[in-house]
Amino acid sequence: MAAPPVQYAPAAAQEAQTAELNKTERAALLAFRNGLEARDYSAATSAMNAAQSAARSGYARYLASALQLRLGVETGNIGLQTTAIEAMIGSGAVPAAELPLLYRNQAALIQNAGRLDRTETALARYVELAPNDTDALLALAQVKNDRKKPQEAVALLDRAIDQRKAAGQPVPESWYRRALSLALQNQMLPQALRLSRALVAAYPSAVNWRDAALIHRDAARADQEAAIDTWRLMRSAKALAGERDYLQFAQSLDTAGLASETKAVLDEGVAAKMVDPRKAAFKELITSSGKRAAADRTGLNARQTSAMAAATGTAALRAGDSFLAQGDFDKAAALYRAAIQKGAVDPGVANTRLGIALARAGQRAEAEAAFRAVTGPRAELANLWLVWLAQRA
Repeated sequence: MAAPPVQYAPAAAQEAQTAELNKTERAALLAFRNGLEARDYSAATSAMNAAQSAARSGYARYLASALQLRLGVETGNIGLQTTAIEAMIGSGAVPAAELPLLYRNQAALIQNAGRLDRTETALARYVELAPNDTDALLALAQVKNDRKKPQEAVALLDRAIDQRKAAGQPVPESWYRRALSLALQNQMLPQALRLSRALVAAYPSAVNWRDAALIHRDAARADQEAAIDTWRLMRSAKALAGERDYLQFAQSLDTAGLASETKAVLDEGVAAKMVDPRKAAFKELITSSGKRAAADRTGLNARQTSAMAAATGTAALRAGDSFLAQGDFDKAAALYRAAIQKGAVDPGVANTRLGIALARAGQRAEAEAAFRAVTGPRAELANLWLVWLAQRA
């Protein structure tokens, strides 16, 4: 908030004719103003002291302080500027239209002096009077963070973002990232999840998608099923970056017994030149997943028939996972629907997987309905999938 104070100097000669000032106040103010007009700052300083001594009414104190502010600006005296603004506010006679700018300039001066507590107070008052000034919201957020109030800082950044959106103006990517960084640094998980979704909704780069997905993955670290579905989102958003991502994703799939998808992910990494198939870890996994993928395919149709005939949805859910891994999204979707209907499965898992299968099959409206049906711990991940789905043409 580095805006310099503006010159608050009413025409004292004219003001001196008003009935609100007594004769002594008018004369003292006029002498002060004349010294400023003549740029005789020594005389003006003497007249300032006389004007302040003569001022009895709040209005006279306001005018004397306004002229003091002009003297401080013209002579580059920060101390005079600071005390003048404080005196103007304290006079109780400041016109309502001038108050916001006075508080803004007061905050700038105090902040330059390193007084964060008083800066916070002045900026907060300015924001109350000028609630649509997003720059001030950002400045106050920084002060709040400097004063170890991250919750309030993130709330102010949220407010600035919402104001820009409401005005139909673009929100800088840095605003989202600043708020997200603060939320992560201070373990504000609900805010971090929401902000990460807002970031990729506005700026869907591969880097941002990766960051958002990893935040969601880490939030559900104990849920390996959710972790796999988060990796799947990263893959769909083309946000896998480097061999580490491909290896961790492939290992998660391999542990879950999804050999076909394991092989597909590794093959994709090789084609993208992000995986070196000659490295021992990759070479072994590529070979073993390839053998098991071929074996898995032979029994799929029998598993589908058995799952559809079962009394509960457990077998249908697992069979759906196998077809999803094979890339047969239509059959996977049918099995997930059967699992949900039969019951005895986690509906959050089943609806998430149903949404993924439908999205991969190009059935956008149906996929959206499935993701929206997800409640509970998986709702955050489903909402992130919805952001990705909304970006599909």
